[in-house]
Amino acid sequence: MKGRQVKLREAHKSGSPALCSAVWGPGGQHVVTSSAADTAVLIHDAAALLAGGRGSGVAPLSTMRLHKEGVTALAVAPGPGGSLASGSIDHSVKFYTFPEGEFQSNVARFTLPIRSLSFNKKGTLLAAAGDDDGIKLIATIDNTIAKVLKGHKGSVTGLAFDPRNDYLASVDSFGTVIYWDLCIGGEARTLTRVAPTFRSDNSVRNVLCWSPDGHTLAVPGLRNNVVLYDRDTGEEVSTLKGDHEQPVCSLCWSPNGRYLASAGLDMQVLIWDVKSRQDIERQKFDEKICSLAWKPDGNSLLLIDVRGRFGIWESVIPSTMKSPTEGIPDLNSTKAPLFDDDDGDDRTSCGLEDDIDESLCDSTPFSHKRLKRKSTFDGDSEDDDLIHQLELSNRMKDKHKDKKEDAAKASGDSASSGRLVTAKMQAAFQPGSTPPQPGMRNFLAYNMLGSITTVENEGHSHVEVDFHDTGRGPRVPSMTDYFGFTMAALNESGSVFANPCKGDKSMSTLMYRPFSSWAGNSEWSMRFEGEEVKAVALGAGWVAAVTSLNFLRIFTEGGLQMHILSVSGPVVTTAGHGDQLAIVSHASDCLPSGDQVLDVKVFNISERAQSLSGRLLLTPSSQLSWFGFSDNGQLSSYDSKGILRVFSSQFGGSWLPVFSSVKARKSEDESHWVVGLDANNIFCIVCKYPQSYPEVMPKPVLTLLELSFPIASSDLGANSLENEFMMRKLHLSQIQNKMDEMSALGLDTTAYDDEAFNMEAGLDRCILRLISSCCSGDKLIRATELAKLLTLEKSMKGALTLVTRLKLPMLQEKFSSILEERMLNDKRIAGAVGICSNATITRNMPVLTPHTTLPSKFGQNGKKIDSSLPVLNPGNQESSLIEPKKPDGEQARGIIGSDLKVSPAFTSLAKVRKNSETKRDRNGASNATIANKNKGAMNQIVAEKMSTEHCNRTEPQRPFNPFAKSSSGKEQSPSLLDSIKKMNVETEKVEKPNSKVKV
Repeated sequence: MKGRQVKLREAHKSGSPALCSAVWGPGGQHVVTSSAADTAVLIHDAAALLAGGRGSGVAPLSTMRLHKEGVTALAVAPGPGGSLASGSIDHSVKFYTFPEGEFQSNVARFTLPIRSLSFNKKGTLLAAAGDDDGIKLIATIDNTIAKVLKGHKGSVTGLAFDPRNDYLASVDSFGTVIYWDLCIGGEARTLTRVAPTFRSDNSVRNVLCWSPDGHTLAVPGLRNNVVLYDRDTGEEVSTLKGDHEQPVCSLCWSPNGRYLASAGLDMQVLIWDVKSRQDIERQKFDEKICSLAWKPDGNSLLLIDVRGRFGIWESVIPSTMKSPTEGIPDLNSTKAPLFDDDDGDDRTSCGLEDDIDESLCDSTPFSHKRLKRKSTFDGDSEDDDLIHQLELSNRMKDKHKDKKEDAAKASGDSASSGRLVTAKMQAAFQPGSTPPQPGMRNFLAYNMLGSITTVENEGHSHVEVDFHDTGRGPRVPSMTDYFGFTMAALNESGSVFANPCKGDKSMSTLMYRPFSSWAGNSEWSMRFEGEEVKAVALGAGWVAAVTSLNFLRIFTEGGLQMHILSVSGPVVTTAGHGDQLAIVSHASDCLPSGDQVLDVKVFNISERAQSLSGRLLLTPSSQLSWFGFSDNGQLSSYDSKGILRVFSSQFGGSWLPVFSSVKARKSEDESHWVVGLDANNIFCIVCKYPQSYPEVMPKPVLTLLELSFPIASSDLGANSLENEFMMRKLHLSQIQNKMDEMSALGLDTTAYDDEAFNMEAGLDRCILRLISSCCSGDKLIRATELAKLLTLEKSMKGALTLVTRLKLPMLQEKFSSILEERMLNDKRIAGAVGICSNATITRNMPVLTPHTTLPSKFGQNGKKIDSSLPVLNPGNQESSLIEPKKPDGEQARGIIGSDLKVSPAFTSLAKVRKNSETKRDRNGASNATIANKNKGAMNQIVAEKMSTEHCNRTEPQRPFNPFAKSSSGKEQSPSLLDSIKKMNVETEKVEKPNSKVKV
């Protein structure tokens, strides 16, 4: 161990590890400490601490015990005469004079504990945050809240103002970092889950820190390292990787930005030379160091551990190296930048603190030129450094021009303006996966079949496959993963895994593991040189991978390389179902509004065809969160705004929103993590804020929610009925499209006939309930529109019965005219079909049996019943259309079949089916076989020959409407209700006993 061991002295007593804080005063003459296990805030004399030793009993200069619970955050305003701020578990923030420690005021109260405080460079703004939803920016001149910044999903544990007063950086307990643009008061960019999480360990927290020149943000990394991010782009600049054995929990910069100190959970403090990326000093302590602070104008480091013991590490940087106070950046310098363009117009910072000063009639708002990057190390002027400075200078200048334009537009929509600055293309992801967490198990895949989980353990990972149905078969053996797989897919046959490149010498690997095989050693793997796998998918007998070169590689289950295609852009995700493979890729850069521009293509692997190519639609300002197929093979997508869409062939191919997470959630802190869906329901896992994805343990519970269109609030108050109406229409359309596709391929659609009929009947029942609601709400035009959508003859009768009982004569007349028009149309359709059938049969005359040549059919009493269509009698209002007139008590029963039980006038009111092999009339009766059809056709031919003369004498008559009033004044017709009752009785006689649908 290098250097003299730092001696720590007790400032706060703590029986267990607790979060402690320590900060320097502006001049470096005083030190302030606090502990979450102590209500006191202590101000110490730094010189006395250095002169004394451990246990010397040096008393603090001031002790403030105004908080009711432990103190979790400290901040000292820069400059002489600054203020001291403290935040506590008691939800309060208090101000004191410094260094006297006299109480000034309570600044703000929160509803939950405070976790972090930070002053800006001028001391005019204090940022305060914690477990509450939002970061409060407080104007120190009058203690008012100037702005609340919302965007984090977890507790905010670290805050840091950019030294140039342009940005505020924050980090939460989930490791997400957000740059807040103070000019527009909104998000500038977000770095998702880049820092470690400490879960239940409340003695440490995530922190971040700006370099003194404001060009670089230091954040603890996920690999026990420190990652430096560029201020303007948010991109990773460099990484400090050393001997930390556990995650970094605290860090700070030297005054000149050349050195950086980091403390880890391994109880080590390392000092880094940022330019060489090497640790030059280190100290090992007995407890975790939870707070570090570099002396503003010296070579000393203040630190405090989780037991409340603190000390000062003197002469941190050896005298043989450049002093940490040499070359401190002067941010207020008016000197022209080193690399500037000719049009060197002044660019003024427009932070929130300037608006506050101006609104309070203070002095002229603080203004300065934004300096270009200067070397913060030594006087060495290397070519690569100069090139980097020049590139950064130009980029910063362009950004300021854009920023001024954005600020002019930011009056009403700060969030939108923030997106204009930071539009970024979405990275590739695997549906059903969760982000990796150090030491925690995460999902590589989670779908309707099962899940694949992984956890890192001492240089390798442990992978397990589990099925939701535990009785499915033998358990799949776990796997030891030495490749570091980060993506996977799962189906009934097997699982596929892939990993990205880890370095220049490592290659991306694709591995397939079948669950069962008749041959041994059926597992296989592929390695890719010069490219890495970005997304994987599985289907019926194939494995697919999309790589960084935009190659789509398709393999068989046995590992045979079958196809290599090029996709149009960087892949976002893939999904497989049967023979179908869907790929989502970027069509272009993001729009100026920040919206993603995504394309989707669907391939049929077995047919080597492309069945779909188009744009994938998302909610504005959202990203794709889940993508896949429903159980019945329907393409679906779910975005970060909580909208689930399914692809439909309606309107030439459209994305229909069938679920809204915002409308389905029970409380505002709920979100839905999609797993899959079927025809009627979405399967998801409900996550509670701040969690946005499930954890492996405890095992997540699958929730079933009904699909629902985002229906507007109806004036009928029948939103559920209207949603049911739209959902049934969608399902019926899907079935009919499937039948049409099968018919076009010459396949039998008999299996779908019953399903289609039941769906039509269910749709009619829903329409009848909507008609009832419209009648109750006096929406008669809407009721008429709904009546025109009824499909079955029986449903139309039910609608007439309904409006009759409700005594709505206008609707009776409208519905009667609709029925009359349909009867006329169906009569014409039936005639056209009969002529076509007769011509076909005449050309292909079969051998007639004695049964098929009968010109008529017989009743039970042996009497002959004419098989020709009944002649309509306009004077008779009884339902002669349903069956011929019979003697009382006699029920006609034909020996040919059920072909003549219902008049052709009451076949389908919507259409005649394309498939002529089997047909079902709308009362539920179905033709028995094709032979029965031929019999009926033969009987019709013979009947036509026998009654040709009669048919020639009889002119075509208009179909009679039994609900219309008689035009003859001589006969007194029965009431409309009596006619409906008689018609229902007649209908029940001919209706099949096992009719599937009753209205």
